[in-house]
Amino acid sequence: MGKITELLKKKKVLASDGAWGTLLQARGLEAGGCPESWNLTHPDEVLQIAKAYIDAGADMIETNSFGGSRFKLKHYGLESQVTEINRKAAELSRIAAGKDHFVIGSVGPTGKILMTGEVSEEELYEAFKEQCIALAEGGADAIVVETMSDIDEARIAVRAAGENTTCEIICTMTFEKTATGEYRTMMGYSATDMVTALKNEKIDIMGANCGNGIEGMIAIVNEIRASEKNIPVLIHANAGIPEYKDGKTIFPETPQQMAGFIPSLVKAGANIIGGCCGTTPEHIRLISGMLKTL
Repeated sequence: MGKITELLKKKKVLASDGAWGTLLQARGLEAGGCPESWNLTHPDEVLQIAKAYIDAGADMIETNSFGGSRFKLKHYGLESQVTEINRKAAELSRIAAGKDHFVIGSVGPTGKILMTGEVSEEELYEAFKEQCIALAEGGADAIVVETMSDIDEARIAVRAAGENTTCEIICTMTFEKTATGEYRTMMGYSATDMVTALKNEKIDIMGANCGNGIEGMIAIVNEIRASEKNIPVLIHANAGIPEYKDGKTIFPETPQQMAGFIPSLVKAGANIIGGCCGTTPEHIRLISGMLKTL
């Protein structure tokens, strides 16, 4: 079916999927449990989530592999099953996507900090390489290196994906609004820093995810476009800024509220729009519907 970037030249804007963790928890994943282990223990549940996003109008779906690196899986004693878990994640999304939708393999941060010497660049590279190869073997069309706050870790992941697979490469970082009104990652990097650091890497799409509701993403896209006019931009926004109520984390933005910001986000320069924490198939249904009108 070609490449995402090729389709963007024809359609201009595409819809992505929404949260996975939110739906897994609704289906019984316990707090503190390993979402990625469900690829092996509850494959039907994972497949149904993927299908729900396709049915909602998503042009592409991610894989249930965000925490699928050896470093993250080690917390659950599953580090020896990296390949099996990630390959299965891609296979399940591939079944749901069929031949006419894209599968983007999710690769999240390892939780290890380079600058403290907790991990080496070589160790990070090998971990990302292992995960990306398995996702590609399972049928991923693209790899999305997402929720990154450290540019060096992001760059290593992008290189591992680009040098060891034929997948298109996407990278998104997570920016939060500072007290002075700017957007920065937890490590202090701006969207401009991201563009500067990654534009010479083998990367096809960049953008932002998590951290913000969809309104905050407009300023981030504007900042990306101020320094990079041509590369496609992907945005996966939370369903609002999380609130803690009655012992639970709540994401307050309704599908209607999120969809209302789509025209402004597209005008700013976003090309692919989906959701992150708190979003559901209903959010994606309305986002996809709004994109079709544009």
